[in-house]
Amino acid sequence: MFTVVLIMAAGMLAGFLLRKQKKLISISEKLVMWAIYLLLFLLGVAIGMNDHILERFAEMGLLALAITIGGVAGSIFMGWLVFAFLFTPKSGRS
Repeated sequence: MFTVVLIMAAGMLAGFLLRKQKKLISISEKLVMWAIYLLLFLLGVAIGMNDHILERFAEMGLLALAITIGGVAGSIFMGWLVFAFLFTPKSGRS
């Protein structure tokens, strides 16, 4: 875990030092997107090779759906609360 944090900190420092290099930023953004695509593909390969996951795919799909619905509902509710308390004008104040 320390290695991950160290690598991230080194990347943040490099980004800070190179932040004015517009061409380099443009290239790095494209490389990051392709790296994410590759990681997602490799994750799919790993899942496809795992018999245990494939056997329980429907069960996990229902759980994922429930978590997704809960997350969306919670986000909408909290967004409504924040808007209601912070961005709605209070009546009676001068």
